[in-house]
Amino acid sequence: MNTLKPPKLAVVTFVYWFLLLYMIAALAWWFIALEKQNTVMTAIRISELLKDDPLYLSKLSAIEEMSNRKTAQYIGEGITFLALILVGAVYVYRATRRQLKFSAQQQNFMMAITHELKTPIAVAQLNLETLQKRKLEEDKQQKLIANTLQEANRLNTLCNNILFTSQLDAGGYSVNFQELNLTDIVETCVDDCKSRFPERVITEAIEENRLMQGDPFLLQMLVNNLLENAMKYSPKNMPIHVSLSFIANKNVLSIADLGLGIEDQEKKKVFDKFYRSGSENTRKAQGTGLGLYLCKKIAETHNGYISVTDNQPNGSIFTVLFKLQ
Repeated sequence: MNTLKPPKLAVVTFVYWFLLLYMIAALAWWFIALEKQNTVMTAIRISELLKDDPLYLSKLSAIEEMSNRKTAQYIGEGITFLALILVGAVYVYRATRRQLKFSAQQQNFMMAITHELKTPIAVAQLNLETLQKRKLEEDKQQKLIANTLQEANRLNTLCNNILFTSQLDAGGYSVNFQELNLTDIVETCVDDCKSRFPERVITEAIEENRLMQGDPFLLQMLVNNLLENAMKYSPKNMPIHVSLSFIANKNVLSIADLGLGIEDQEKKKVFDKFYRSGSENTRKAQGTGLGLYLCKKIAETHNGYISVTDNQPNGSIFTVLFKLQ
């Protein structure tokens, strides 16, 4: 799949500026031509006056006043047209750049999703073929089965993210709000993550019985996406800390990692749809650019807010605030 190359944007930018400068030059030429015509017509009218006419001065004053009004009219119309051209140019420029950027992100998404779909399928297929063709010891069989289930869960999470994003964009998802225990959801997600990734160290500080109104499926997706994000962008030998507390009439969920962290200029961009820092051709971390976007949408659906801050000594802390009704 071809990626969006910079020369395409360069060509569009060149054509845009060429047309903009051409329109401004045409507007300037129009003003100069009209003003020159006004000057000529004024000179002709003045030359037709008789100097011994008793009304000569009043007629001359009227001709000059008309000439000044014409000049003021041309200036006013020129400024109006120039303002409209500049406003339209800014709008077109921003819309075009936004569309090109979104197109590039979509192409990166297609590259990422292709890899994300093929990898678990290939791993599961290889594991099953190994189990079918070879008689392995019990512990090796269980290890292959566990690995296959892990890849199947990863594929299921990916499909859920894609399907929910599609439903969200189409307005087709009906949120099922109910009274629930956020503590149970977070603990279930953490326990599941520990069983799927026994080599990872996940510490907890989860308060009991943190009740709220919400959609269980969406909140589970939010916690899983944040945990998966923390594992993708932090070393395997470094712990991930999950906390849930109650502060100022808000349930506060935080997931902290000790990875490389996020640059300040990217802290808001990471919640944009399809956004992933770096190039799809060189990026090592898995993902599609949908996980954090969905986290933001889910938080907003639950009257909440998600943010990311720096962890100490390094890494990131993703915090979700759920304001209680």
